[in-house]
Amino acid sequence: MTATPRPLVSYLRVSTDRQGKSGLGLEAQRKAIAAFAEAGGFVVVAEHVEVETGKGADALERRPQLAAALNVARKAKCPVVVAKLDRLSRDVAFIAGLMAQRVPFLVAELGEGVDPFVLHLYAALAEKERAMISARTKAALAGKVGTGVLGNKTNLAEASAKGAKVQRVEADSFAANVLPLITNIRAAGATSLRAIAAELNARKVETARGGEWTAVQVDRILKRAA
Repeated sequence: MTATPRPLVSYLRVSTDRQGKSGLGLEAQRKAIAAFAEAGGFVVVAEHVEVETGKGADALERRPQLAAALNVARKAKCPVVVAKLDRLSRDVAFIAGLMAQRVPFLVAELGEGVDPFVLHLYAALAEKERAMISARTKAALAGKVGTGVLGNKTNLAEASAKGAKVQRVEADSFAANVLPLITNIRAAGATSLRAIAAELNARKVETARGGEWTAVQVDRILKRAA
């Protein structure tokens, strides 16, 4: 007997009116969700597309389509699915607020069965990545607009020292954020550095520089966190 497909409500989001009108990014999200649904025995019963135009959208009242998706999912007693976690948000507080809505969320990129605790960790890493990019940009600008002429050895040395300090702080903070995820992976049975690195890569978690994990990098995180 063929199993009855389980219902899903899909939520797609793009960041500008131009992207919304052109469909840029929407088709990729739609395809990812369709592949996830087919592989997991789901059927998408409703689709909601959000087009937001700037900052400040990390509030449910400014996401009418997300609110509508939650209402439909609540009535249908089914999850809301997104292609990637950042289509919901990169803000930890916003993600936590969504978890409190008592509607399950599924992320096609991560697969089924990822518990809310892990989603919080991914959101924390995404939020930290955004903060790190901002810090690097500010540090670079500080080096260029010093009190002397650009290229002055004193200014370069000062900018270099500031940059190194920012990098140390960023590295410590990144290690603190990723450590709970490593602990979660260890608890699931992956104990060697190589196995932990493989699981981080399988879960689509990027290193601080946006690359893939190796055993050496996992070891560095553990030592820095300690």
